[in-house]
Amino acid sequence: MNAPPYVLLYTDEAVKVIDDLQSPQYAVKLKKVRKALRLLELQGPRYPGLHSHEYQSIRGPGGAPVWESYVENKTPSAWRIWWIYGPEQDQITIVTIGPHP
Repeated sequence: MNAPPYVLLYTDEAVKVIDDLQSPQYAVKLKKVRKALRLLELQGPRYPGLHSHEYQSIRGPGGAPVWESYVENKTPSAWRIWWIYGPEQDQITIVTIGPHP
């Protein structure tokens, strides 16, 4: 967990979500997701607009903490990015992206 920039890795589930957003009807949502991912990569999770915090409901592989960062705020079913640190230093693995449960 060093300083940004980070290398972002994606699970198959996260890639599928991004692929599904390629449709023109989701253009605005895709733009927001890409911006949040870019901020996570270049500015890091501590960037204030991402509101990153540990997600208490689930654990990652080997009991690793899962983190949540905002794509949207103050909107119904606001979207989030769930991620974990690693597997290597300076890497973040995007677990999934979607509406806040």
